[in-house]
This record gives sequence, C-alpha cells and structure tokens, in this order.
Amino acid sequence: MPRFRSLVPLALLGLLLAGCSLLPSLPEKPRKPVYQGENFAAEETFSRLFDASLDDTCEAARRALLSQGYVISKAGGGLVQGAKSFQPEGEVHVEISFHVVCVGDGPRQQVATAYVSAQQDRYALKRSAQAASLGVSALGSISVPLSSTQDSMVKVASETIPAGEFYDRFFTLMQRMLREAAPDR
Repeated sequence: MPRFRSLVPLALLGLLLAGCSLLPSLPEKPRKPVYQGENFAAEETFSRLFDASLDDTCEAARRALLSQGYVISKAGGGLVQGAKSFQPEGEVHVEISFHVVCVGDGPRQQVATAYVSAQQDRYALKRSAQAASLGVSALGSISVPLSSTQDSMVKVASETIPAGEFYDRFFTLMQRMLREAAPDR
C-alpha cells in the first residue's frame, strides 16, 4: 500500500500535464512591425561633427578602423567601409561591418559630419551528412550514409548596432586620429 501512495502523486502530475497539452493555445498577440519601433530620437545619434575637412574626417575614420583590425573594403569619395570577423564560440562566427559617410558642412566646408552605422551579422555552422545512393537491380536504390559531413556557415541573425557607447568610443578614436594628424596639416 505505501508503494501505491507514492505512485498516486506521479499519476496525478501526469494527468495534469496531459490535460495542459490538450488546452487550446491562446492566439498570439500580433507583433508590432519593427519600423514602428524607430523613434528617430535626437539623443540616439549615429553622427558626429568634426572640426576638420571632409577628407581629413574620412581619413580619421579609416585610420580608426585600421587601428582596430578592420579590413577596409572601400575608402574615398566621402565613404569608408570596413569589416572585422570574430569567433566568440567554437561554431559561431560574427562579423561587424562599418559604413562611414563623411559630409562637408559650413560655408566653405571647413567642418565635416561623419555618419556611422555598424551592422553585426551572426553565422552558425550547419552540418549535413553526405549520403551515397547505390543501385541494386533486384532491390532498387539504397542510400548509404557516408562518414563525412559537409559544413557550411549559415547567417542566423543580422542587426544594426544601436547608437550608444559603441559609437561614442569610435568617435573618440576618430577625434584622437584627427589630433595626431594635426601637425601634418
């Protein structure tokens, strides 16, 4: 009889869990489209005004990215693009891409604004087993799995890095690069 008493709570728990799975699921709350979350707030800025010419400002952006290990894919004409790869975990790969646009300001374009946006792409390793088909006339076709696999990186997430300390650090480094280049001007 003591054994039977210990099974009763387990049986009741099993019935409760089974009953919960039979309940109709509540309809999902409609999700708000992503663009409605854009608030275009003045304090969340992706730009900074520099007391330098357009060319000097873009050169400072290029040097700032180079100093941090970014590979520059384009530089010139008021545009700098660069990327850097990371591997934070064994089968996870992250790439940060920078896009900097420099625009001259002022009556004689003596100052410039740098507009910066960085995007983070996350990739994961996807493994798929390779199989070979073997045709046998009496039996038909037989698929035999091989011991090898085919690995590929698949993009699983992509987002623009939000404004904040990340960009503040980049703009501070740009300002330092401008100060260091000042004697050359």
